[in-house]
Amino acid sequence: MIIVTTETIPGKEIKELKGFVRGNSVQSKHIGKDIVAGLRTIVGGEVSEYTDMMTESRQKAIGRMVEHAKEKGANAIIGVRLETSAIMANASEILAYGTAVYVE
Repeated sequence: MIIVTTETIPGKEIKELKGFVRGNSVQSKHIGKDIVAGLRTIVGGEVSEYTDMMTESRQKAIGRMVEHAKEKGANAIIGVRLETSAIMANASEILAYGTAVYVE
């Protein structure tokens, strides 16, 4: 599966538009990681517990978007975007979306 943020894929011709595809993941904080992250904010630096959590959530959202595109018979997704939003105090959503296409 080709995934790009652009509207075209160099060297490929879009033969068929398959439509909008998306995938999302909602992650909540883990109390143990939250305590470690809170301590890390005192001394400064990257809060790797949250970085890892959001990376995992992004991978899940993109994977679900790819599955949605495969269901539509696509072999590429163009115009891919990622959005993050707070669902509640301790949970965030990652949304991956784009346009599924068939290219040759």
